[in-house]
Amino acid sequence: MVGGVDAPLGTYLAWAESEAAASRPARRPESLDALIAEGSEAAPPWVGEAARIVILTSGTTGTPKGAQRAEPRSLMPFGGLFGKVPYRSGEVMECCAPMFHALGFAQAMLGIALGHTLVLRRRFDPQATLESIASNRVTTLIVVPVMLQKMVDLGPESRAGLDLESLRIVFVAGSQLGADLCTRVTEAFGPVVYNLYGSTEVAYATIATPGELAVEPGCVGSVVPGTVVRILDDDGHEVPTGVTGRIFVANAFQFSGYTGGGGKEVVDGLMSSGDVGHFDARGLLFIDGRDDDMIVSGGENLFPGEVEQLLAGHPQIVEVAAVGVPDEKFGMRLHAFVVRREATLTEDDVRDYVRENLARYKTPREVTFLDELPRNPTGKVLKRQLLKEAT
Repeated sequence: MVGGVDAPLGTYLAWAESEAAASRPARRPESLDALIAEGSEAAPPWVGEAARIVILTSGTTGTPKGAQRAEPRSLMPFGGLFGKVPYRSGEVMECCAPMFHALGFAQAMLGIALGHTLVLRRRFDPQATLESIASNRVTTLIVVPVMLQKMVDLGPESRAGLDLESLRIVFVAGSQLGADLCTRVTEAFGPVVYNLYGSTEVAYATIATPGELAVEPGCVGSVVPGTVVRILDDDGHEVPTGVTGRIFVANAFQFSGYTGGGGKEVVDGLMSSGDVGHFDARGLLFIDGRDDDMIVSGGENLFPGEVEQLLAGHPQIVEVAAVGVPDEKFGMRLHAFVVRREATLTEDDVRDYVRENLARYKTPREVTFLDELPRNPTGKVLKRQLLKEAT
């Protein structure tokens, strides 16, 4: 794919799948090991421009964008995490999340700062990860929800004979965890789940601790110390507790704009996360959906995320995604895509389950069964592909 690209600073081989690939004579790049060996041990020259970090967005709504942020000038970004998660120095961290996105990169850098041993693999394997927790005495596991799902779907037999007592922290982010999966993971590993809500642009907003998840497994927790989270209406006014609105966040580690130009909406110094949600009376945040996912069907406002959360708890459903599609009569209608455990589950079964548990207008008018949902490398469902199939 990149064979014809002119790289003015040269190209370097990070790894090779085989010895044959490493020894190809045509346009063979220099290895990183050789570059290190040739490097000077002298102090680097002083530069006038402050360092910036560029992290790719997930690209769920299009091509991934480069999100740039300045190098932190204080320990506040780490301090916020320490205020919610019981990290310790000199332990063992297994980072399963890809490090070209915010979750894996930030946690790996934190692990290095804490003097952790980092356990890394190029590809995620759920059984290998379970065995690694036992053999490497892993204390902190960094994952996205779909990875946890694959681990618990292996069943108790996959964990038989494995000593997983070292595991103190399962740090999960990247997409919605959901109450059902949270409960299953807690049953498998104990009260060790820490569920972060944030984005590449706003960094972190809230973290749900095991204590908070024991009370409300579907929440994303309370606000991280040093962070401000407000729920605003379309006019920029704060809404009352329990009312759904747009989520805005302020902290010391927000991004400074996309590399291609543009940024996120800002109101009174708070940046839009792109999601809608609400706080309950205990200060726990719940995500109700994306602010651009809401559909109006027959005059009723509908968030697909609510239907997804319900169906995810159905015993015969592995995973589900719902999208809104145009409808001549109702304006929009809901289309659900379901991965089922058993072929006996029918479209009517899915619709009846929603109808029995939610308002009638939230029932999907169409249900499509898939072998798996399309996902990007961070585990987020690619709804744009589902929209193409639905329309």
